[in-house]
Amino acid sequence: MMGKRPTIGVGGVAKSRGTAAIEFGLAIPFLLVLLVGTVEIGFATYEGMQVYNSAEAGALYAAKNGFDAAAISSAVVSATSLSGVTASPAPVQFCGCPSASGVVTATCGATCSSGGTAGAYVRVNAAYTHTTILSYPTFGLPTTLTGQAIVRLN
Repeated sequence: MMGKRPTIGVGGVAKSRGTAAIEFGLAIPFLLVLLVGTVEIGFATYEGMQVYNSAEAGALYAAKNGFDAAAISSAVVSATSLSGVTASPAPVQFCGCPSASGVVTATCGATCSSGGTAGAYVRVNAAYTHTTILSYPTFGLPTTLTGQAIVRLN
């Protein structure tokens, strides 16, 4: 007794039914991981930009209105629609000299190495705790996203 022969398709190749469905079923978990990871990175990037923009908004407020820690903190918090952005650590005023690596702390009125006079600066910080879409047990999440801006007052 002979078994059933496979159906031969065009070109003499045996037809295989359901192979595409099996391959799709095997590939879908990988595709879902890629999708969730891409969305997660997108959310974190967006939130990071919002935190940085909030710090810059606080620095802009300080440049226009002078140093007022409470008002600068309020400007940082209200600069974004993200709830949970804080001005942490609090804004600080300090004297310093500009350099190639940033602002170097100095005594107010002192002469800088460039020959100028040390000026008043404000450092504004913003922070936000990023939580993930899904729980990732091997990663140390949630994580805190931070932004910082420094502006000269005079």
